[in-house]
Amino acid sequence: MLSIPIRTVTIFPCDVLVIGSGAAGLSIALHLAKHARVTVIAKEAVTEGSTYYAQGGISAVINPDDSVEAHVADTINAGAGLCHEDAVRLTASRGAESVRWLVDIGVNFTGEPGQFHLTREGGHSHRRVVHAADATGRQIENTLVSQARSHPNIDLLEDQIAIDLVTTHKLTLTSRTKRCIGAYVLDREKGAVQAVAARFVVLATGGASKVYLYTSNPDTSSGDGIAMAWRAGCRVANMEFNQFHPTCMYHPRAKSFLITEALRGEGGRLLLPEGEPFMNRFDSRGELAPRDIVARAIDHEMKRLGADCVYLDISHRSADFITGHFPNVYRRCLEFGYDLTREPIPVVPAAHYTCGGVMTELDGRTDVEHLYAAGEVAHTGLHGANRMASNSLLECVVFGKNVAEDITARLDEPDAGLDIPPWDESRVTDSDELVVISHNWDELRRFMWDYVGIVRTTKRLQRAKRRVDLLFGEINEYYSHFRVSGDLIELRNLALVADLIIRSALSRRESRGLHYTLDFPERDGNLDRVDTVLSPGHPYPDAGNTAR
Repeated sequence: MLSIPIRTVTIFPCDVLVIGSGAAGLSIALHLAKHARVTVIAKEAVTEGSTYYAQGGISAVINPDDSVEAHVADTINAGAGLCHEDAVRLTASRGAESVRWLVDIGVNFTGEPGQFHLTREGGHSHRRVVHAADATGRQIENTLVSQARSHPNIDLLEDQIAIDLVTTHKLTLTSRTKRCIGAYVLDREKGAVQAVAARFVVLATGGASKVYLYTSNPDTSSGDGIAMAWRAGCRVANMEFNQFHPTCMYHPRAKSFLITEALRGEGGRLLLPEGEPFMNRFDSRGELAPRDIVARAIDHEMKRLGADCVYLDISHRSADFITGHFPNVYRRCLEFGYDLTREPIPVVPAAHYTCGGVMTELDGRTDVEHLYAAGEVAHTGLHGANRMASNSLLECVVFGKNVAEDITARLDEPDAGLDIPPWDESRVTDSDELVVISHNWDELRRFMWDYVGIVRTTKRLQRAKRRVDLLFGEINEYYSHFRVSGDLIELRNLALVADLIIRSALSRRESRGLHYTLDFPERDGNLDRVDTVLSPGHPYPDAGNTAR
């Protein structure tokens, strides 16, 4: 093996390192910046994450006819018996407060404060979704980024991909307490690994939907935070519950263009290729049924008919209504040759949201001291077996504030007293077989789509487990011999997350929420409020455990 010089630099230490620059990460940074020095790293451009592409909105009890109790009940119903009521109640009760904070920092929602236009989405019993036309995430993300860039205590670093967390246990091997003291980060532009020291580290890396071949998510959603937390010693929960958004544009150039659920909330109808509505045959709520029901109905009809897609039609509404409420969707559909005001558009389900994740308390604390997680990367108990529409942006803001408050109260705690050693590249070389990464990436995502998708069987899951075991071994061998790259880091993380999803799915011998298996098609009442918990070092889930 060639001897390669170490190319490691250490950037300045910070009080808090936030890994991820979406709604959760930037909310945390803005709340913390009054009290601490915060570094936020983004793996690509600072806005390139799921928050930016969220179309629908943020759910909040604002309408006088609505209530926190109704929001709680709707969320728990959508979560199919696995929601933690304390997390749900906390989140629902802070909806209006969260919206006010966003308005105060400059977010412009449709309508005026006190008179916001509220839409309704699947699973909601009331109109309670505050939105900025059909580009709510873009409006929120741009505002958060603007506020963060102008704050003297926040450093935003782009094109930085975290490789692994650094813990006291890894450094000394004798430490009984696992405490996070920073992370190794690859500067993608410089090609150098940086050791970032921090008194507290927050994972706000988003979900893992890129583990599937078809997804509504941007390329950044590769499960990095879940994988790093697992390797650091954190438990994960409910990884079998992957939400598939029912309606992504079916077009070879559309890639991951999502058609907002709000379009169905305003009267959009799902149609078979010959024009027949079908949702009422599956659920009395029709198009407003929770996403898991809608996605399975579409999947069933596509397989029954051998169809490539179904269609979504809102052309019965006026052109002014459509272009006024959905200007961005209307424009994008025109780019692909479809006029939303005149004709149905082709849609298919796609992987959309990771309902499980790193187990946390309500303050965001994980199993590792001084390591927090918030947003889609975390399992708080809010979503249960299925996330209700527009609760995700709300979760980011609510738990972002919780995390910031808890860290602020701990800033006087002494540091760990350990230095992070440089990243050692002396025994690796540059790879001349990059095709191995691209091939394994493609194979992983294809068998996850085919065997661990919307409808599952035990045989399919076992087949996927055999494939991921072989693939994981190949990837780890490759990782140990060659210099790290962004693609290799993401592939390694996706393979680990795929394994966690498959193991969790095999252990849940029932159908519930987003996990539907033909071998166990009924829900098991004995498993109500029972999460699937995986612990590092244990090959099987801890049956009967709950997250808190």
